[in-house]
Amino acid sequence: MKRIILLAFLFSWTHFIAQNLVVNPSFEAYEYCPEYIGRFNYNVASWSTPTLGTTDYFNTCSDNVRKINHAGMQEPKSGKGFAGLYLYSKGDYREYIQGTLKSTLEKDKDYEVSFYISLADYATHAIKHIDVLFMPRPLANYTEEEISIKKLSKQPIQSNFVALNNTQFYQDKTGWIRVSFVYTALGYEKTFILGNFEKNKKQERLKLNTSKSKPFSYYYIDDVSVVPVIKEKLKSLEEPVKIEVEAVIEPNKIYEFKHVLFEFDKAELLEDSIKELDDLYNYLLKQPELNIEIYGHTDNIGTKKHNKDLSTERAKSVAQYLINKGLKEDRILYFGYGSNYPIGNNDYEEGRAQNRRVEFQLKRQ
Repeated sequence: MKRIILLAFLFSWTHFIAQNLVVNPSFEAYEYCPEYIGRFNYNVASWSTPTLGTTDYFNTCSDNVRKINHAGMQEPKSGKGFAGLYLYSKGDYREYIQGTLKSTLEKDKDYEVSFYISLADYATHAIKHIDVLFMPRPLANYTEEEISIKKLSKQPIQSNFVALNNTQFYQDKTGWIRVSFVYTALGYEKTFILGNFEKNKKQERLKLNTSKSKPFSYYYIDDVSVVPVIKEKLKSLEEPVKIEVEAVIEPNKIYEFKHVLFEFDKAELLEDSIKELDDLYNYLLKQPELNIEIYGHTDNIGTKKHNKDLSTERAKSVAQYLINKGLKEDRILYFGYGSNYPIGNNDYEEGRAQNRRVEFQLKRQ
């Protein structure tokens, strides 16, 4: 089965913190401190390479192979270790990393798959395409030609291929970009491969410099995660505000909507949002002396412009719903603040989920 996923950097579903099923997710456990490049296979615990390509392993334990390396310079996203591999190069040469899960994925259950990447300083091109291949058991000693999706589909091995086509090129050479998507398991997945299965002639790429060296895209990878998704809103430490006609909502106090939800990376309201918004509308009908302001917020995943635009569109969507119900336009204002005002720690998914929110405030005319 082949899936094409248009990737965005803002994951708008919320879920409880769950156990990461990836064994050795940030490459901290290893057999020996690497003194040379190309020592990923048979060295990083619970990881391997499915092909004969020499994926690199970097660790700050080494004087030779650490944050300053043959591809440039990069700090680990976390811990001391991280991987480096060619996702595009001359002659369709590719490198991959193959990870292991602590348990087999459950059939029809959703999982959030995520990892961080950073483009190497000396890379000549950036790409926007990365793939994930799920399998029940690992592969070994394949050539780049043999590991093609077309060839694998003809072999007696279960596999599910997910092609991640991002809308923008992964060209950040300084920081780390979080890549994530939701995956519905088929029930046999115990191993997965990260890499680029697309041939050069089909590869969309962005040239970054005028270097005459051979074209290549070399990326660092760190903090790989596969966690079960629970499609529920994170519960607040406080009881949610129940908006009813009899309720008293204090003017000049900011309240957070508890059930206003949106499509992934979009501003379209989900059906679950309607009840809370209808209650708010009915309250405002009974309080004609009050105006309302709507505030949209996001986490810090993605560009500042994207987050600002998305938060504004979501606040506008809430405002437009109330206007369509009958609220006069001169009684409502909306604003988008992007990731400027976090209430949780953006280093963790729980904090990011808290930061993805829409708030409102009532003001007297």
